[in-house]
Amino acid sequence: MQRLLEFVARTLVDDPAAVQVHERRTEGAVVFELSVAPADLGKVIGKHGRTAHALRLLLSAAAQRRGCKAVLEIKE
Repeated sequence: MQRLLEFVARTLVDDPAAVQVHERRTEGAVVFELSVAPADLGKVIGKHGRTAHALRLLLSAAAQRRGCKAVLEIKE
């Protein structure tokens, strides 16, 4: 799931080298923290948050397929 999120985020941004995804496990879910360059933050969030919502849906579907729950946090 982490590689999937990295791949999609790198295709969205202008500076793919700045994309970092950190995985943190909690009791009920896996939390993915996505960091991008400050100039690319708007591209990852998208207009009215649509891109971020689509990323969360994609991650949720991949997690559900594995039988777990995943959460995406976009860091500034």
